[in-house]
Amino acid sequence: MKNLLFLVTILIPLMGFSLDHHKTEFKVYGACGMCEARIEKAAKSVDGVTAADWNRETKMLTIEYDADRVNLDDVHKKIAEAGHDTEKVRAKDEVYKSLPACCHYERPDKD
Repeated sequence: MKNLLFLVTILIPLMGFSLDHHKTEFKVYGACGMCEARIEKAAKSVDGVTAADWNRETKMLTIEYDADRVNLDDVHKKIAEAGHDTEKVRAKDEVYKSLPACCHYERPDKD
């Protein structure tokens, strides 16, 4: 009985974790702490993204996500909708221009 209780105690929390949990990083342009908060919030708003951390120095966003639920293109699009260019999606000019002045960064060339 003790062994069964021990197994149940160990296995129940593990069942909540997805077997298809991934971590990736990609370039997101920004300039300041306000950008960091906005970028991370936009990434985490995508259902299935469990963590987001943007590095202001390297401009790299690291996300943890459930690959069964997340299409990475959706994460890029959501960040661009918030006004920040990614390595795949460019934010609309009017959205970028509406960011606070401290959030303006040198934009990459259009493809």
